[in-house]
Amino acid sequence: MKRATVPLADTIAVSSGDNSNIISARVARESFSVGRVVARIYDPRRAEVYERLGIPTVATVPWSTDRLMRMLLPDGTPSAWREPAGTVAILPLPLHEDWVGHPVRALEQAAGCRVAFIVRFGTGVLPHADTIVQSEDTIYVAAVSGTVSDVTSAAAAPPQEG
Repeated sequence: MKRATVPLADTIAVSSGDNSNIISARVARESFSVGRVVARIYDPRRAEVYERLGIPTVATVPWSTDRLMRMLLPDGTPSAWREPAGTVAILPLPLHEDWVGHPVRALEQAAGCRVAFIVRFGTGVLPHADTIVQSEDTIYVAAVSGTVSDVTSAAAAPPQEG
């Protein structure tokens, strides 16, 4: 049996059921050789399982909740990425200017997060604990979703000396 190929411009409709969406994604990839498929999944736990099976997913509940909270809360910080279950976010962290000259380790301890990477002079850098924050750095941190406002508040305040 010859497999048909579907150009990337074709679309696949999604249904309201997680199982139907994952089966559609698998059929598109395995039977019709569609190179890129993504399944929209409501259940974040299922999304995590499908990600492990190699099918990219969009878990709409955590994504929608994140968007809604950012619109409702005045100081909402947009996340750059969330893992499929929606419990860990990577976000750019606005810093108080007094963090310049302090090591990443101090920022992580004060804010309760992990510095994932720094964009310095337009280039991504994987920092060490003793990497010093510089004035033009854009700091991206990983934080548990429920702690994002606490993390951003701690980083917006000057570092505690001592």
